[in-house]
Amino acid sequence: MAKKLFIPGPVDVRQEVLDAFATPMIGHRTKDITVLQERISQNLQKLFYTDNTILLSSSSGTGLMEGAVRCFTAKRALVFSVGAFGNRWAQLAEANGVPVDKVEVEWGNPTMAEDVDKYLSTGKYDLFCVTHNETSTGVMNPVEAISEVRKKYPDVIWCVDAVSSMGGVKIEVDKLGIDVCITSTQKCLGLPPGMAVVSVTDSAIEKAKTIPNRGFYFDYVNLHKFVKTKPYQYPTTPSIPHMFALDMQLQYILEEEGQEARYARHTAMAETARTWAIDNGFELLAGEGYRSNTVTTVKNTRDVDVAALVKAAGENGYLMSNGYGALKGKTFRIAHMADRKPEVLQEYLDMLTSKL
Repeated sequence: MAKKLFIPGPVDVRQEVLDAFATPMIGHRTKDITVLQERISQNLQKLFYTDNTILLSSSSGTGLMEGAVRCFTAKRALVFSVGAFGNRWAQLAEANGVPVDKVEVEWGNPTMAEDVDKYLSTGKYDLFCVTHNETSTGVMNPVEAISEVRKKYPDVIWCVDAVSSMGGVKIEVDKLGIDVCITSTQKCLGLPPGMAVVSVTDSAIEKAKTIPNRGFYFDYVNLHKFVKTKPYQYPTTPSIPHMFALDMQLQYILEEEGQEARYARHTAMAETARTWAIDNGFELLAGEGYRSNTVTTVKNTRDVDVAALVKAAGENGYLMSNGYGALKGKTFRIAHMADRKPEVLQEYLDMLTSKL
């Protein structure tokens, strides 16, 4: 029997969305696919609060992250890391021979706007990367404050990993001035893994055209060219089943649940998880004001056997997340994202309480 997923992705998927994957295939060079992809792109622009171009990739978000560091860095990349997935930005740059510096804070702390200012003011960098929502630590970075600092450096490309927050948290891409904003389907969007989404500015694309060795599959210039010159088509065969499902889910998010209601539900579930942790004698890893609305990382201040707790959860029909990497056993994580219902979250927390 399938377990209810309380891990920070993949998430439980609505049956209607799963059923959409069984839609009969259409050709990837037809008018039908153009109409489908145009509707998806327009709805994603609404979700991202952007007029920028939307690109789809049949990959995980990491693919588009790798493409970004290759395509938009001419001088040197700067990575601000607050956890494991922030570190990934730097790993991708290094693996592709892109010069990079990493600024890492103690896990549980955010990237502060003054630190962004300090490093960008050196003039050494033409790209900087920020993780909006870090699932290893439960930290949500203050992108609004970072946005104000970034205005001083308009020629520096700003890349944001919103993989675990877009669709669960309001991220106004154009208002914030984000050049490249990346997400994936398997978290707050509420689909299975396998497709990534990015919004990208025209100015970023123009810069990328001047950069050699951008790769092939994740070349933003080529992806952008196809979308613009062969409207809403792609250089290689995309995952059409994901498109059918994404089309359905976006209409559900925008028209049935509503964006503001969706954000409010995520906020309420986050508050429920935090309150549960504190009421049961635990502490939260992330500080006040910088806590994620999609995943709560709980410090194991009671020194419980987290591995045993994970096992007990599994025996009761739930898949639970231990701490990530060096935080294993020292923390555990409670995910509350996508189409999770608050009452199901409460049932899960009640189960955990009985096993402590």
